[in-house]
Amino acid sequence: MEVRIPKRTLAEGLSILERIIPSRSSNPILTYLPVELSEQGLILRGTNGEVDIEVKLPAEVRGRGQVLIMAQTFTQIVRSAPGELVELIFGNGERLELHSGAFNTQLSTTSPDGYPELSFGPPGVEKIAAARLAQAITRVRYAASTEEYRAIFRGVQLEMSPTSLRAVASDGYRLACYDLPMQLQPRKLVIPARSADEIVRVFKDAQGEVALAVAEGTLTLVGEAVRMSVKLMEGEFPDYGRVIPQSFVLEATLQAEALRESLKRVAVLSDRNNHRVNLLFNNNRLDIDAESDYGRGREELSIEASGEPQLMVAYNAQFLIDALAPIEGAVRIKLSGTTSPSLLQAVEDSGYLAVVVPLRV
Repeated sequence: MEVRIPKRTLAEGLSILERIIPSRSSNPILTYLPVELSEQGLILRGTNGEVDIEVKLPAEVRGRGQVLIMAQTFTQIVRSAPGELVELIFGNGERLELHSGAFNTQLSTTSPDGYPELSFGPPGVEKIAAARLAQAITRVRYAASTEEYRAIFRGVQLEMSPTSLRAVASDGYRLACYDLPMQLQPRKLVIPARSADEIVRVFKDAQGEVALAVAEGTLTLVGEAVRMSVKLMEGEFPDYGRVIPQSFVLEATLQAEALRESLKRVAVLSDRNNHRVNLLFNNNRLDIDAESDYGRGREELSIEASGEPQLMVAYNAQFLIDALAPIEGAVRIKLSGTTSPSLLQAVEDSGYLAVVVPLRV
């Protein structure tokens, strides 16, 4: 069995798999890379038990078969290979010869027997632009909980309906939603946050569409050259709609980047425990200040406001900064009170909204 493949093509394929294949594992076989020579070219696979990925790479292939190679070693060697072309020769003596430019090496291979079967579902019929799916997840990912005990909140929920795909994340103190208009079969599923990160990493720069299929507790995504399966979390979010305020006492509009950068500067002097910053809305002026044992910071911004002429609300600065990060252009902040949830919306992107609960002072 022999393979001739451009080094860049092989290295890019390995980079897709690299993060999910563990360097060490209680099940050592997971540290190996399954390599298959087929009519479709060179096929690479990997799993960490939660995420399965298969990558098909165009290559000149002679012979058919499959072996396992130590993933980390193989990846490092391919990356450092000096030539533009990589030639792989698979011998019968459990050896792989790798040639690239003036460099030659031999690596041990082993039989694929005992490697776990990857759980790819049936081909999906519902399709979505791969980059748009990654964008929707990226917009809300920051709000997912990192606390072990918060169970379902450690995931990103995808809600499919005849009118939209909605991505939702919350840690109980903040909420982020992003809607993409499209027609899908109604269902809800929750992807572990770390698995959601892998979906974003693999598909954010992908061209074309990805097909979605849900079966037996897994979501399978099939792109042009990549097939991915992620295990889903059991359950769904509580009725988060109840925390989205519907009436407001004050609304203010300003540039998201200006507010975000101002918060970063002032928050340097915020309390280390709750990162408190005070926002005083005073007609068409916003005063931002923070105080701690290290000193006090203050900054003033111009805003367009309506409603109560004056209102002061305190927030965890990082929560506001995170909520503003996905917004380009202007942001509209809607306040329902000094201690009740506040709503942030992108003026130029109606699909995104965030809810942040103020600090009680």
